[in-house]
Amino acid sequence: MSRSNAGIAVTANENRKPGIGARMNTFWKLVWSYRLSYLFIAPFVICFTLFIFIPVLLAALLSFTYFNALEPYRFVGWQNYLYLMSQDLIFLKNALPNTIKFALAVGPGGYIASFILAWLIAQLPNYSRTLYALVFYSPSLAAGAAMTVIWLPLLSGDRIGHLNNFLLNLGVIEKPVLWVTDPKLLMGSMITLTLWSSMGVGFLAQLAGVLGVNRELYEAGRIDGIKSRLQEIWYITIPSMKPQMLFSAVMAIVGAFKAGEIGQSLSGQFPTPQYSGHVLMSHIQDYGDVRFEMGYASAISVFLLVMMFMANKFSHKLFGSRGDE
Repeated sequence: MSRSNAGIAVTANENRKPGIGARMNTFWKLVWSYRLSYLFIAPFVICFTLFIFIPVLLAALLSFTYFNALEPYRFVGWQNYLYLMSQDLIFLKNALPNTIKFALAVGPGGYIASFILAWLIAQLPNYSRTLYALVFYSPSLAAGAAMTVIWLPLLSGDRIGHLNNFLLNLGVIEKPVLWVTDPKLLMGSMITLTLWSSMGVGFLAQLAGVLGVNRELYEAGRIDGIKSRLQEIWYITIPSMKPQMLFSAVMAIVGAFKAGEIGQSLSGQFPTPQYSGHVLMSHIQDYGDVRFEMGYASAISVFLLVMMFMANKFSHKLFGSRGDE
């Protein structure tokens, strides 16, 4: 073989891609080199797989079946979704509109309120700041107990209900108001209670975000022409705490969509009077726990999951960066 042909052969061998076996060996060597890192993330991966990925996957598969928890499941294709979007009148007239109304009032409302409170508390001295943060955070810790101890006596529909008694003594109303059993008032009571208890982890995240803003940025902003606190918030505070605002937005969305037992806890009825407090979580509970139509309940769950995913994507568009997508 001539020297030129030998050079061509060597070049061709060098440019030849390694076989599948060689690439797999390289891959496993790379995996083994990071074995300690995988050990640290193993608890999260295992928990995520067992408690999130597998249940969501099973719910998605079950949504294409008829399953009553007693008989073997039967594949029905898209029938559950077709019935949900075209024939389920309770879903179309009550559960879906009530969920959207409740989520829009509680999600953005609680989110804005938590940011305003977090900013106001951040202006206080250290001791007062800790005290006020604890006061506003504590309702989210004891929401269940507060339902029995505070809200049910407060919103009771007779004369001894605290709110009715107060308004009757003032002469604002002439007879007791059925705050939690009147279909026209139940949703308002649900929204009020949820907003009261919405200062949870998202509120603490926003407080940490406000406190974590570099104070030198405010001094530089004043030099550049910022003249008011509102301009400081818009041009410095919010852009500097986008990760915390994104986390708080996701928590607000999840909390707004997953709420379902508030209406029945307040009214003491399931379903709520004239389905006025019936949301998607209530609809899932109705078909899953009461009627045992697990396949249809799974279809509603998948629909709710898609709504939450779209809302979270919208939050990422507002507060996320390219690395968060």
